[in-house]
Amino acid sequence: MGDQRYTIISSDCHAGGSMEQYASHLDPQWRDEFNQWQAKYVTPWRDLTGDSKVRNWDSTRRFDEQQRDGIVAEIVFPNTVPPFFPTNSVVAPTPTVKNYERRLAGIRAHNRWQVQWLQEAPKRRKGLIQIFLNDIDTAVADVREFHARGIDGGVLLPGVAPDSGLPPLFARDYDPIWAVCEELDLTIAHHGGGTGIPNYGNHPATMIVFAMESPWWADRAVWHLIWGGVFERFPKLRFVLTEVGIKFVPEMLRSMDYFHSEMVKGRLGEIAFEPDQILKEKPSTYFTRNCFIGSAYPSPSDADIIREVGIERVLWGSDYPHHESTYPYTRESLRLVFSDWQPHELQTILADTASRVYGFDLDALRPLASEHGPTHAEIARPLDAIPTDATSPAFSRP
Repeated sequence: MGDQRYTIISSDCHAGGSMEQYASHLDPQWRDEFNQWQAKYVTPWRDLTGDSKVRNWDSTRRFDEQQRDGIVAEIVFPNTVPPFFPTNSVVAPTPTVKNYERRLAGIRAHNRWQVQWLQEAPKRRKGLIQIFLNDIDTAVADVREFHARGIDGGVLLPGVAPDSGLPPLFARDYDPIWAVCEELDLTIAHHGGGTGIPNYGNHPATMIVFAMESPWWADRAVWHLIWGGVFERFPKLRFVLTEVGIKFVPEMLRSMDYFHSEMVKGRLGEIAFEPDQILKEKPSTYFTRNCFIGSAYPSPSDADIIREVGIERVLWGSDYPHHESTYPYTRESLRLVFSDWQPHELQTILADTASRVYGFDLDALRPLASEHGPTHAEIARPLDAIPTDATSPAFSRP
């Protein structure tokens, strides 16, 4: 049994095209303006400069590095900066009326690049369709188009900042998007780290306040969708919240269930509720049926929380190729956090749930895992020393 190997699917990796690749996928009418924009743009991200930037699109390098790390498949979030964006699209603010058309051209260039890139390894990668919420009909049309062209992992749901001018995620305005995702059996993925955050202004404390509060702005997508009745109206939807940690989940669900129990009685404090404002089931019921947590680089203190939330609701992620990823010490991070877990439990969060949520074929991945995956015996051996050059919070968080 000790010689058996784990299949590892990272539920949180990042990739994107180079500026030249994006240019080739832009609609022709935008290319002159793109050349002018590119000439002035300077990337602020260290993983998008120098030799390391090619990890975002070089399949040979990605496969070599991740296989040596024990990973054989990945769910891919965007990373590089699309045309006309101030930063990568995961953390960029909601487009304004003035820049919406240019930004839309940018994410469509990414989607087209991704269609081609995914075809290099269709059984090992699942991509996400990027959309904006500014124009719902356009978003629905893009979901249909890029799903038909081969992006079948899911849809990347942007956050909605309170100063964006858009309806909140709990508004029924977005029902056509939920409907097309349910129809096409596409998972909705939401990523932390900057999405949905309002403008903090330019102050000395701006960046540290941003760092402290950014998880909350992403976390709230869960309760917005649950309270908004999205999973009541679309019971087959799957929603994954990625790279936001997991410690907030148990207390969030306890609070939501308490609020619901008071609403059922007719009042929450001084606030009265009509029957059509009250969910038919407890919020935790919808979470258990429809929601999942993509736990990037979990730390030892996360292990017990994963059990409390439910191992079948959690997907493990490395965050490759970011500086905070578990690469190149994924095996060591798993030994640090999960050495006392039973193999069938750990296999659930390493791959089984990811295959169910995103549609991977585990049988197709098994030959790769039998060659590159860590053995059960290896991960069961507690880590005796943290690598001195490890950069992932998996090794430094309490």
